[in-house]
Amino acid sequence: MPLVRSISGLRATVDDNILNNDLVRNYCRAYSQVIPAGDVVIGMDGRPSGKEIISVAAKTLAECGRNVVVAGIIPTPTVQLLVENSEAAGGIIVTASHNPAQWNGLKFLGNDGVFLDADKNAELWNVLDNHLFANSEKPGEITIIDNAIDLHLNSILQISLLQNSISKIKEMKLRAVVDAVNASGSEFIPALLQKLGVQSIPLFCDGSGVFPHTPEPLPQNLTQLASAVREHKADIGIAVDPDADRLVLIDGTGEPIGEEMTVSLAAESILSAESENTSRHAIVVNLSTTRLVEDIALKYGADFYRSPVGEINVVRKMQASGAIIGGEGSGGVIYPACHYGRDSLVGTALILSLIARRGKSLRDIVSDFPKYEIVKYKQDFSGDVRKLLGKVAAHYPDAKLNFDDGIRIDFTNSWVQLRGSNTEPIIRIIAEAPTRSEAEKLKDELLSHI
Repeated sequence: MPLVRSISGLRATVDDNILNNDLVRNYCRAYSQVIPAGDVVIGMDGRPSGKEIISVAAKTLAECGRNVVVAGIIPTPTVQLLVENSEAAGGIIVTASHNPAQWNGLKFLGNDGVFLDADKNAELWNVLDNHLFANSEKPGEITIIDNAIDLHLNSILQISLLQNSISKIKEMKLRAVVDAVNASGSEFIPALLQKLGVQSIPLFCDGSGVFPHTPEPLPQNLTQLASAVREHKADIGIAVDPDADRLVLIDGTGEPIGEEMTVSLAAESILSAESENTSRHAIVVNLSTTRLVEDIALKYGADFYRSPVGEINVVRKMQASGAIIGGEGSGGVIYPACHYGRDSLVGTALILSLIARRGKSLRDIVSDFPKYEIVKYKQDFSGDVRKLLGKVAAHYPDAKLNFDDGIRIDFTNSWVQLRGSNTEPIIRIIAEAPTRSEAEKLKDELLSHI
């Protein structure tokens, strides 16, 4: 399998030794070269291959003169918080996010706790590709910590919106089944639920890093969670990906509501709570996210912006626009009042707050939203996606075209997008319309042009 490097970091397969120790060392040496002086925080999502990788990364950074704080198996957003709330120069997460078990990788953070942007990634790759490594005469020290969960939970519990609704959440005596694919969310999600007075029923939360199913939290991979929700008569099912930055929900009937609903519900939670605040608010999502978020922004008079896919792209747009909430339709919620990063724990808290304030089930809340159907298609692809864009555009002379991330084609009440993935050697086609048949037709039509 190929190596994939992008604005989302490095990912490669470990079973064929593409992601080997020498590659990890070189990336860590290059990373140390491009960040300012200071400590580096590192953590991992829990998959077994990460144990050796995190050890190699810590030793390499120490050889570069860095003091290294090893936080163990923790969510990506927790590493972000550790960096943001300290004087650390940056952070590394050993993870391949939603990719299957044969993959692993490295995500790189700046000293602000957010991912490296395009310019900083280009600088890192230049150092890496040209072996412009510097040596250090004095090695750094490696420190292991095990209290990162306290920082994360305390940061969430300090959110004013949550403080105002915790008592209501507790009064509802909710029950939640949790599928953390036995990875970094295994301890963190149940601990958050306990703080909020929600009974947690662990399904796959043993922390072993051995995935019980394909780890991407899509409906077809969450059938066991859906069954467990019905079996336990739970109010909600909570699924996160291995590094716990993405959140997907199952309603109380055992039906998945789709990953696109996560950021939509979080936006509804924040903007409805802020409805009496006369300040002008803004929302930012990426170009692949449901238009439902745009409808919610319009309902509350908030400004609405889109960015290319990639957490750092959304974050930079949020910072520029002063957005109050944002994220990505893959299940990522970014709430700056806590920190600038996709965070399944923050998303869980905001959505539980909405349920408690409305006094309604998750299914009933979703039923009040405008109806859209979204279709997502992917296909192996190793060529240059840019060569396809002009060919596709020629077939849509009367539509609104956006080339910020592949090509997005907007119609009156529907849209379709073609883009290359940042994390896998594939192309993606995403289409959304009021009905599934319309969305499928848009997808098939675009596919016929390529």
